[in-house]
Amino acid sequence: MDMTDSASRRTRIRVELGERSYPVDIGPGVRHSLAGTVERLGARRAAVVSARPDSWIPDCGVPTLVVRARDGEPDKTLGAVESLCREFVRFGLTRDDVVVSVGGGTTTDVVGLAAALFHRGVPVVHLPTSLLAQVDASVGGKTAVNTPEGKNLIGAYWQPSAVLCDTDYLETLPEREMLNGYGEIARCHFIGAGDLRGLPLPEQIAASVARKAWIVSADERDTGLRHLLNYGHTLGHALELATDFGLRHGEAVAIGTVFAGRLARALDRIDERRAAEHLEVVRHYGLPHELPEGVAPARLIELMRLDKKATSGLTFVLDGTDGAELVRDLPAAVVARTLAEMPRATA
Repeated sequence: MDMTDSASRRTRIRVELGERSYPVDIGPGVRHSLAGTVERLGARRAAVVSARPDSWIPDCGVPTLVVRARDGEPDKTLGAVESLCREFVRFGLTRDDVVVSVGGGTTTDVVGLAAALFHRGVPVVHLPTSLLAQVDASVGGKTAVNTPEGKNLIGAYWQPSAVLCDTDYLETLPEREMLNGYGEIARCHFIGAGDLRGLPLPEQIAASVARKAWIVSADERDTGLRHLLNYGHTLGHALELATDFGLRHGEAVAIGTVFAGRLARALDRIDERRAAEHLEVVRHYGLPHELPEGVAPARLIELMRLDKKATSGLTFVLDGTDGAELVRDLPAAVVARTLAEMPRATA
């Protein structure tokens, strides 16, 4: 599934989906292959939606519209999608052209959904500029926006035509934004990627993407195996909403991962050593592992009931003797007790 070019220090991973298969290129300078990618697609023009400075946007090789965007959950809305689509109309974009995203995970989600909806589907190429977007959001074709009631509740599956994960983009990221991405890398430890601690960052990115690519290739639309990718996310999404996104996504997923270990232990799915390993991995990456102050367990349970996986009762992806799996209809009392036993951060 992957091919490493040792001379250029670049890795290519393919997401195998038949005629809709696509490459994910990882390494320094891969953004400069954008023009070749656009040419391969046969696009006559490109709409680039960028949350980054002009110097970060590579040449597309065709007439290009640049639309400004902002990363962050407040702009991850249907209103933002509509605004983009209206810009595409004014530019004269057709379904034979291409949309390009340049930004973090929220930009990737919004642009991906806009591409899925405009003319019922326009090719999209992602240039993720944050660690979070490179290891997770840009790969797999899930696009979605938030509502006040929940996270990622409105979306569509729309696979990109290519993903260019340029590791040069990561050199300017602040420490907290790097931690945000490490939250997704940490959870990969428990969904079959192996122990990524101690590996160089490009190898951690490649291993995370390779694991996701394999899962998506086997289950594109969340009918079973793909649920594994939501490890730590049920509580994570609830924490994001409960803190009004004061917690970043990767930070919340890290706390959710620790909770998933404790909940699996409370249900006798794993032993104490494996439960402790959840905390050890999260702490290795310098991620938060405690519930924030002022967030009531009852509110978190209320929000977790809105999770997309929760078709009936509380539903989590949990570790077990045969690996992680989706577990439905968990007793609310066990979830509440495990939440109450979680350590709390102090001011």
